[in-house]
Amino acid sequence: MDTFQKDIDDRANLTLSNRFELLLFRLGESAHDAKSELFGINVFKLREIVPMPAFTRPAGIKPPLLGMVNIRDQIIPVIDLPAVAGCKPSGGLNILLITEYARSVQAFAVESVENIIRLDWTQIHTAEKAINGQYITSIACLDEDKNSNNLALVIDVEQILYDIVPAEHDLHATNLQTQKFKVKAGSTAIVAEDSKVARMMLAKALESMEIPAQLHITGKEAWEKIEKLAEEARTEGVPVTDKISMVLTDLEMPEMDGFTLTRKIKTDERLKHIPVVIHSSLSGNANEDHIRKVQADGYVAKFEINELSSVIQEVLDRAATNSQGPLISRKSA
Repeated sequence: MDTFQKDIDDRANLTLSNRFELLLFRLGESAHDAKSELFGINVFKLREIVPMPAFTRPAGIKPPLLGMVNIRDQIIPVIDLPAVAGCKPSGGLNILLITEYARSVQAFAVESVENIIRLDWTQIHTAEKAINGQYITSIACLDEDKNSNNLALVIDVEQILYDIVPAEHDLHATNLQTQKFKVKAGSTAIVAEDSKVARMMLAKALESMEIPAQLHITGKEAWEKIEKLAEEARTEGVPVTDKISMVLTDLEMPEMDGFTLTRKIKTDERLKHIPVVIHSSLSGNANEDHIRKVQADGYVAKFEINELSSVIQEVLDRAATNSQGPLISRKSA
């Protein structure tokens, strides 16, 4: 039991060093080039891995949904991931990856599971236009050598859920009940989010809040923009908050994750008063503890825009009065 708990603690602590674990799996041969590519998913998103059980196929269900499966008395939809990615498994669908994303649980059917590997986020590179289609968010270099051909394609689960089961997720940013926020004229929100569908949703939400925003795909891109605006503020002799109203960041991103981005902001004397809100599909007590450690001002789990709006409003109000402590939405758990 002690060893098991240590493994959990070690895995959770990876987030404080810009590292994470990637589960590698295969989906079969690609329709594009008949190759069997390696795919990956963040281990933190996995609830469990099980051999393919029997499942029911309700009337009217359409591909790539295969049916519903009962796992530990919970009815979970099963998604044919090879079909989504344009692959054909020669050995059949043998494994279910039970995942938890954005307050929902779903099972992805795959051909086989290969390994779990620890990587630095600097080994992950954005690849929204990968040859395998719109469901690849990044490419993982499995060796430290950047020129290595030992690669894995990281699945964009948010885009898959948006396309397949949109009714289960508030990804369309509809029925917003946002209030108008007063931010300094000329200031902008810096957004870091690697998922295309999430960026689209956040752009629409911030527009409805009348908060000007600049969107970036990686934490590194966002950090470089923050440093540039901080230098502009120094040159002009104005507070950096005249340039940056807030930072809204995902946790999982190529090159630099949201924990690292937040820590760099909050440990920099020039930037530490900029409000930072973390918006992520990663949830749970371990992540909430890390959010406190990096001194984020707020946290809300994807994807409920009205809840995000409420957290942003409270964080901005608290920043104006200099109150302390992270605001963690209790609905996010």
